[in-house]
Amino acid sequence: MTLSVAMITVDTLEPISLATWWATNLGGTIVAENDGFFVVVALRDGGPAIGFQKVDDPTPGKNRIHLDLASPDYPAIVDTLVANGATKHGDREIPGGGFGWTTLTDPAGNEFCVSGGH
Repeated sequence: MTLSVAMITVDTLEPISLATWWATNLGGTIVAENDGFFVVVALRDGGPAIGFQKVDDPTPGKNRIHLDLASPDYPAIVDTLVANGATKHGDREIPGGGFGWTTLTDPAGNEFCVSGGH
């Protein structure tokens, strides 16, 4: 049996607005809106789609699963994301490893990280 990641789904009160934010910041395209109940963003690099599902009560607290994004423009891309509505929570680094990243949240409070690559 073989599995592959087809989609990463985010529960939200506002699927269209959150999908639009992610599509804009990842250079993706909204490919399905499903009457605003389940919105799908296709990524330009052909990676897994990101789905935004309307729920009445999103799970509170820290995400157990989050997106790790990479950019050759790190750390400057962090400033762009913040200007576009993300909230920066801090810069992190592997102790003694020299690998760093920044932890942020999107406008709905979902945590994600950005680094210069893996």
